Amino acid sequence: MPTGAGERLMFIDLLKAVGSQLIVLHHLAFYGPMSDWTHRLAPELVTWFSQDARMAVQVFLVVAGFLAARSLAPDGVPRTAPFLPQLGQRYMRTALPYIASLLVAMLCTELARRWMVHDSISAPPGLWQFVSHALLLHTLLDVDSLSAGVWYVAIDFQLYAVLLGLLWLARRQPAAMVWVHALVAMVVAASLLHFNRDSDWDSWALYFFGAYGLGALTYWTTHSDDAWRHGRWLLGALVVLTLAALAIDFRERIALALAVCLALACAQRQGWLFSWPRSRVVAYLSRISYAVFLLNFPIALVVNAWFTRFGAATTEAQTAGVLLAWLACNVAGALFHHAVEQPLDQLGRRRPKGVALSAR
Repeated sequence: MPTGAGERLMFIDLLKAVGSQLIVLHHLAFYGPMSDWTHRLAPELVTWFSQDARMAVQVFLVVAGFLAARSLAPDGVPRTAPFLPQLGQRYMRTALPYIASLLVAMLCTELARRWMVHDSISAPPGLWQFVSHALLLHTLLDVDSLSAGVWYVAIDFQLYAVLLGLLWLARRQPAAMVWVHALVAMVVAASLLHFNRDSDWDSWALYFFGAYGLGALTYWTTHSDDAWRHGRWLLGALVVLTLAALAIDFRERIALALAVCLALACAQRQGWLFSWPRSRVVAYLSRISYAVFLLNFPIALVVNAWFTRFGAATTEAQTAGVLLAWLACNVAGALFHHAVEQPLDQLGRRRPKGVALSAR
């Protein structure tokens, strides 16, 4: 069974590594003119990356909930640390590298604008547009995005705030763990049965909390033998609830979230959450996954623009550009991780005494 909280979660490394690469390939297939050429060479593959690979977001939602539960209430019991300092520390760790990446994205967009005209290039940003992004409010305020995928950063912060708020509400109740499970399960049910079925809510955490809350509850019901004895019935009930929600309104993204939860539950109970796969490449891709996620669109945009301006107008040359862009996204993410994200992460870890570090 799991040991220390600092031990590496190898199976989650795999999920993050694969998920981040699928998001990169989705953006490469969905945005920019190079993929139009590649579509001629492999139409079914490009279509799948363009339309279906984005469901990897559900993997990140479940994993984020799982890790947040492990960090904030590892035994299912809320910590006594104040709400706002914990939320502020989370903002610092999430937003500092994100803001730095926005600056890179704006520079890349201006460079790409010199080489091509395409609808994937956003208009020059205004001050309010940048500020709303920096405050993680752009999705709520319906502000045009500065880069593809940055909506997820804002949603992730909202989800963390909701979970932290539920833990804070339950912290002084008798049998706090029971209250936590009940509150999170109720919000999961509301999300799956109502909010997630209405796309008008897709700028709000409640739309996504079904997957995120399932991840949190999966951790709390499987992290120890005692938790499993008392919580397996809750996990079973959540599976039934999710299947009922799918019977009412089938959504592939929710089916995938449930599958990831069940895989995490098996991994936790069987012990291979910490032991498989033993791969340095997977572990490294997991470590740089946030940086790759932040930078992949602007880097791919520049490569698209360069190949549009200077590359040969052939399927082979433009497909080579797609592969080069994929490599460039990972190299840029690795450089950003070491030169920017890690130093800023250390700054974000400075916190008031008693505030736990939050997982990302």
